[in-house]
Amino acid sequence: MRPIIGISTSIIIDSGGMFPGYHRSYVNRDYVKGVLAAGGVPVMLPMTDDKEAVEAALSLCDGLILSGGQDVNPLCYNQEPHKTLGEVCPERDAFDLDLYRLAREKDMPVLGICRGSQIIAVAEGGTLYQDLSLAETSLKHSQGHSPAMPSHHIHVEEGSKLFDIVKERRICVNSFHHQVINTPGDRMRVTARADDNIIEAIEHKDAKFVLAVQWHPEMMHASDEHMLHIFKALIHHC
Repeated sequence: MRPIIGISTSIIIDSGGMFPGYHRSYVNRDYVKGVLAAGGVPVMLPMTDDKEAVEAALSLCDGLILSGGQDVNPLCYNQEPHKTLGEVCPERDAFDLDLYRLAREKDMPVLGICRGSQIIAVAEGGTLYQDLSLAETSLKHSQGHSPAMPSHHIHVEEGSKLFDIVKERRICVNSFHHQVINTPGDRMRVTARADDNIIEAIEHKDAKFVLAVQWHPEMMHASDEHMLHIFKALIHHC
């Protein structure tokens, strides 16, 4: 049986058309393609505050992807909102945090991508920089070209799960973020950084597979085998 991979969804509100103001649950198609290419079966997990329904939906899954999206509300990690904070969705924060905690209770393999990586850090007691202007950074972390193409290099720590996946100490990734992990939480370890020391990947010290990456491997999986191997590693651990 092919592993079933639950993917957390975002909410989009129609601004016009036949149903203005209508809420839709969605994931970018690249997540679906990445899971399929790696041998899994993708299933969307619509956002809800019904915790019993969340647990029931997750019980059908073998692995979890926490997808990208809005900024994480700083109240989730006991900070006040900075003036550079972007759009937040407190309902989605609660949903994603519930998903992660339930997945950890089951020791389910988890892959966090962009916002999803930040959710994992916050769930584990870590904190974020609400904007890159608050961190010491020299690189451009929001590229202006195709997301399928890389933007900057990262340094991968030997002996980490990520190194076992990509088999290289230095790889090139895309970049689309203005928030970033500051402290990862006591149970997490930093396993990749950019040249300007910005955290690019963390992983759980004890779990069989909890990997969080700041870039978007789903957008590069068709053109870069390192990115496809990240999805294959998630599938392998299911």
